Amino acid sequence: MHTCRICKKPISGRSDKQYCSAKCRSYYHNTLKKVTLNATAAVDAILHRNRSILLEVMGKNAHQKTIPQSVLEKKKFSFNYCTGIYENAKGKRYYNVYDFAYMKFSDGRLLIIRRQA
Repeated sequence: MHTCRICKKPISGRSDKQYCSAKCRSYYHNTLKKVTLNATAAVDAILHRNRSILLEVMGKNAHQKTIPQSVLEKKKFSFNYCTGIYENAKGKRYYNVYDFAYMKFSDGRLLIIRRQA
């Protein structure tokens, strides 16, 4: 016989059962979810801020724009955070931030594009 992962009471029933009750099972999963949310909240905030900065720079209707990288630096854009990286057939690397992407040129400029849904 084995014991509950939470309260250490003996468990009866199936041999692969890990919790003695629904209460202990819920407690475990809710605690795990809370730890995950706390750990990801800071990164989510940075990503949302990055997207807001790109939206501000692009405006409502532009689909593509080239700007100096310093524009984003002045707005405290965090270049270390993105939602994905894509490399095209020509080897150009795009950094995604939700529905936006940017590519760095060697001369310090950035190409920003808004991806269509």
